[in-house]
Amino acid sequence: MSRRLAALAAALLAGVSLAHAKDSVAIGMTLEPPGLDPTSGAASAIGEITHYNIFEGLTKINEDFSFTPLLADSWTFSPDLKILTLKLKQGVKFQDGEPFTSGTVKFSFERYAGKESTNKDRTFFSSIQSIDASDPAKVVLTFKEPSFSALFHLGLNTAVIIDEKSAANEATQPVGTGPYKLANWSKGSAVTLDAWDGYRDAAKVAIKHATFKFIADPAAESAAMMAGDLDAFPRIVTSSLDQFKADPRFQVMVGGTEGKTILAINNKEAPFDQLKVRQAIAYALDRKAIIDGASAGLGAPIGSHLTPNDPGYVELTGQYPHDIAKAKALLAEAGLKTPIMLTLTLPPPAYARQGGEIVASQLAEIGIQAKIENVEWAQWLSNVYTNHTFDLTIISHVEPLDIGVYANPNYYFGYDNKDFQAIIARWNAAPDLAAYKQALTDAQHKLADDSVNGFLFQLPNPVVADAKLMGVWKNAPIFANDLAALSWK
Repeated sequence: MSRRLAALAAALLAGVSLAHAKDSVAIGMTLEPPGLDPTSGAASAIGEITHYNIFEGLTKINEDFSFTPLLADSWTFSPDLKILTLKLKQGVKFQDGEPFTSGTVKFSFERYAGKESTNKDRTFFSSIQSIDASDPAKVVLTFKEPSFSALFHLGLNTAVIIDEKSAANEATQPVGTGPYKLANWSKGSAVTLDAWDGYRDAAKVAIKHATFKFIADPAAESAAMMAGDLDAFPRIVTSSLDQFKADPRFQVMVGGTEGKTILAINNKEAPFDQLKVRQAIAYALDRKAIIDGASAGLGAPIGSHLTPNDPGYVELTGQYPHDIAKAKALLAEAGLKTPIMLTLTLPPPAYARQGGEIVASQLAEIGIQAKIENVEWAQWLSNVYTNHTFDLTIISHVEPLDIGVYANPNYYFGYDNKDFQAIIARWNAAPDLAAYKQALTDAQHKLADDSVNGFLFQLPNPVVADAKLMGVWKNAPIFANDLAALSWK
């Protein structure tokens, strides 16, 4: 009898152990993506779910901003930085069984450079003169000019490799080479991913199920964490992290992101086509008050379109100090009579909604009456980003080193400056590190001189997670949640 009881006890204990063994994770997100294809959509929320999980690129950008091999095993650059040869990982398949080869790389990159492409990084792919995929295990990229930052671009979510067979349906039925497959998308609620048994390193993946839950309300975000409904919330929107710091159930980290939070200005519309008007707006902005109110005091002020942890960052926040008198004088010099009526369009993130209230109040001090228009994310993407129907808006650009977008006169804020475009051409064609940094310095100064947008602050990365969850990023050079790197203590 005692042996039977012992066996039963052992079985019960084993059952308890299994019940507490965790192979799943629930992650909170503020915004729901409009689709799941990072190569055709602008929303950073796409990459938060799919990058490294469903889709993979040739290189991988790590938390410390370094890049390492992913689908490419190794690479060599020609001395003139125009020819990049990449040896590809062998035996890799897409989740639908199709093989990964140099041909899929060629198909992907040519698609991203095409006339119909909506890829955010289309300019980079258009800089590729030719793609040699004659060897299935190797791809040779020949660039029109030296491409100093090519390996970095190849690690962005815009450069993940897709298969021709599934390309048309990636937004709703994503198929990649990554460790996870889409299990379910409950619109307005959550996306669920399951570990893919066919992944080349499936045995190393500890998290088998992941749910991304969409919670836009800051109070609800904190409540969900406190209640244990979520295991982690990167970029959590909270007025205070103290409640989590005081609770041993949680780990709290505050890192940085590549998010450049800006008051974007429609440069093509009057009166914003006048430099003095844009400069007046810059002088009206009190960055400290905006950071305190919109970001709980977290985040460093910026004076151009780079963050303090970017290589080549230039400190330019002193160029437009908060100066109401100077702002009013510039509006008068521009021949404008106050009050000036305009619209400030705000997407859902708290930094935009809360920051917008403060910005509107500051603009009112110089005679600019900004009517606030709150819109949903899909509306912002359609009206502001795509159709350019706006006066002012607040948004955080989270793509690393994306200062080159200002060279595109058709980009949503409509900055069309030949001198700046020439600077970016020098940057893209830089033959060495010194030339690269000089062009980047010149670009930052030019944007500040032209006061293209109101440059506000670096978006912080406040992270709250279960104290036992390992592998969560503190810093976010890109917005990604690398599920395969997570595990439970």
